[in-house]
Amino acid sequence: MNTAARIFLLCVISILFALSANKGIAAIQKITPAADTNKIELYNKLVSRYRYDKPDSAVFYANLGLQLAKTTHNKKGQAVMLNQLGMIDDNVGEFESSRKKYLQALELYRIIGDSKGMATENIRLGVVELRKGQYDRSTGFFLTALELSQHIADKFGQMEAYITLGEAYAGQKKHDRALQYYHIAEKLNAGLPFSNLSLNLFNDIAISYRETGRLNEAKPYLLKGLKLSEVPKYQGLNITLTNTLASVYAKGGDTITSIKLQQAALAKARKINNYIRQIQTLMGLATTYGNINPAKSLAYWQEALQLSESRKAYKEQVDELNAIANIYELQRNYPEAYKARNRQYQIANEFYYKKMSRQIVSLQNAYELNQSKAREQQLRFDNNKRDLQQSISYGVIVAVFIILMVLVYFYFRTRKLNYLLNKTNAELKESNMVKDKLFSILGHDLRSPFISVINLLDIVDDDDLEPGQRKDLLNQLKNNTTVSLETLDSLLRWGQKQIKGIPINPSAFNGRDLVNKAATFLSGVAGNKDVVIENKVRENLSIFADPDHFEFIIRNLLSNAVKFSPQNSNVTITAEKHDDHKVSITVTDNGIGIASDKLDGIFDLGNISTRGTGNEKGTGLGLLLCREFAEANNGSITVSSRIGSGSSFTVNLPSA
Repeated sequence: MNTAARIFLLCVISILFALSANKGIAAIQKITPAADTNKIELYNKLVSRYRYDKPDSAVFYANLGLQLAKTTHNKKGQAVMLNQLGMIDDNVGEFESSRKKYLQALELYRIIGDSKGMATENIRLGVVELRKGQYDRSTGFFLTALELSQHIADKFGQMEAYITLGEAYAGQKKHDRALQYYHIAEKLNAGLPFSNLSLNLFNDIAISYRETGRLNEAKPYLLKGLKLSEVPKYQGLNITLTNTLASVYAKGGDTITSIKLQQAALAKARKINNYIRQIQTLMGLATTYGNINPAKSLAYWQEALQLSESRKAYKEQVDELNAIANIYELQRNYPEAYKARNRQYQIANEFYYKKMSRQIVSLQNAYELNQSKAREQQLRFDNNKRDLQQSISYGVIVAVFIILMVLVYFYFRTRKLNYLLNKTNAELKESNMVKDKLFSILGHDLRSPFISVINLLDIVDDDDLEPGQRKDLLNQLKNNTTVSLETLDSLLRWGQKQIKGIPINPSAFNGRDLVNKAATFLSGVAGNKDVVIENKVRENLSIFADPDHFEFIIRNLLSNAVKFSPQNSNVTITAEKHDDHKVSITVTDNGIGIASDKLDGIFDLGNISTRGTGNEKGTGLGLLLCREFAEANNGSITVSSRIGSGSSFTVNLPSA
């Protein structure tokens, strides 16, 4: 860009900025060619001014600022503008695009060693994951931001991190846990100057109190926030607080007051031309009128849709068209309902499903590439036993290192959470049980199989072995590594659950198909003992739960049944559907059975695994994970057994 063009561009910026802020005229007039940092700061202010009501203008100024920062090699300026562009994408639901820009900004802050900027980008990345429902990933970003802010003693950064941690738990409906983080942020806020973070905190606390039915405790925070936000600078947050207060009154049955507050909020949003809060308020009014005046509710939904269309807010359009179609269906106006529903699907397909399809194709290509690499590694394994020994040795070292890192991370995270949340003595005792269990498994259940693998590799390497003997030893090596892998898998699943909780992705699936898959997986182990696995689950048994969790439960129960069954016996899987929308799947064996005094604690952490009929060894974690996975999916697991007569384990889950 030549000098004349740059002067012309700055003149245009001066004129536009004068329309919204008279102070900007003098600031821009004072800019000299050497004051590049000041120019970028002015671009930043312009973007903040237009980000909500004129996003196209905000994008224009952000790109100008980004180009200037690149030209002058100002990495911090580039990061600031990328952060602004990310927030603009975030506002219109372009989460993947905003995530990429936040990651670019984070890398720039890392290069220049700006911890405060790194904390800010971790917060923004966590918010993106939060809006996608990825609560464990969002919590990880927020904890990183908290650690960075604590390292540089940034109280504002710590306060924001605690607020967002609370929002992550509120998103999971864990409002009591969310309030614990909010109150830590509230203590920090008491010693800091008033800011927009204070208003966000008051609104978040009120929402958690509202959702837990503590309406009288929610109102003081909202009234305090409304009083402090009655200035032009905080009008947007004032509208948000007003809408939250309206929802509190609506939940308490006072719809008249709720509607008055929402109408006042709508008037303010129109006055400041904030289209996002106009849409939010219109949707709130439509929801409030939904049960008392469907005609008014429909009018507000249509008004919100018209505004969303003018601003290309596609996510909001999908929600609004869905509500409009529902109202038309209740009114039996099926032609209009069809039009609304058809338009909803068109928008969803154009802006969401196609993007999802591209992501699926990308994942499929990556999967096929990994499969090709796996086949190549298998050929290398068959051609060179010495390479196999070295690879397994390295794998053992890496696996032990990963487990130790999980242990160290869990140990220190437990101590930190104990300090913050003042856990009770009982919880500390349980934490010690977890640590002892991990050390026990590391010391006994994993060390022995790995030593056995190494010894077998030494024997296989002997050139004097007959082919038949070598084949038998390789089969034994395969069995040992399979058992070790299952033990490691259970341990890592359990360790992940202790640190992050249980991520759940429920869906409807055919139970018989996954039972068949688990039975096929264990057919080799069962065949070694001449145990027949009979799948008597009926076709098209529809279950609603996390398929991965269900498969893990069935595979573990079948593995235990085979483990404790004698030679030449049967293991049976049956299923029954109940009238209360529940499905029961039962795994029955004719094995050694379980003593009555051990049945009560068989699903607990303190359960001690016993050896199977073929001297098989376990960790005692499998049944604990089965119970926790079943309960996480709104189900349960029970057992009945007698010594010498076998055992029956029954999993109860919701039907689809």
